[in-house]
Amino acid sequence: MALENGEKSGSSFVAVRKPNDCTILLLRVVAFLATLAATLVMALNKETKTLVVATIGTTPIKATLTAKFQHTPANVFFVIANAMASLHNLLMIIVQLCGGKFKDKGLRLVMMAILDMMTVALLSSGDGAATFMAHLAKKGNSHARWNKICDKFGKFCDHGGGAIIASYIGLLLLVVITVLSIIKLLKAK
Repeated sequence: MALENGEKSGSSFVAVRKPNDCTILLLRVVAFLATLAATLVMALNKETKTLVVATIGTTPIKATLTAKFQHTPANVFFVIANAMASLHNLLMIIVQLCGGKFKDKGLRLVMMAILDMMTVALLSSGDGAATFMAHLAKKGNSHARWNKICDKFGKFCDHGGGAIIASYIGLLLLVVITVLSIIKLLKAK
């Protein structure tokens, strides 16, 4: 790298520009929409089927079964974590749009970075729990004699998988927002 006076710098670090407020705002809006979509899709996820559970002679015995997200605590936690991440993003969008009115910009940047990191931790734990349950629903566990359910409730599993994908997209965007917020905080000094 050549400096202005023609000398070479001994450092191999790349200079990072201060992130633009519009970039962070756009990423935050997309993260809000992704986590909101994950919340709504999983919260409204329900499928009812009538299945043959036994056969006596030639007469099948049928039972109507319903798969809901509320039947699994991990999915309930997933919905709550995504709802809280959506609320966090909505509040941070409002703060960013009305942020010029705050007197202490440094404190605002620190608080936003800390809250972003906390939201990343919350959302990643919710995503991990829901991903584990989705794998269990798809494959089952023969050692614990837990049967797979995705062969019987395909639509339920497809909607749950879509919600998990949307949530991981929101998580990835939140990680990027957190990194950009920290860079912005460091460049504000």
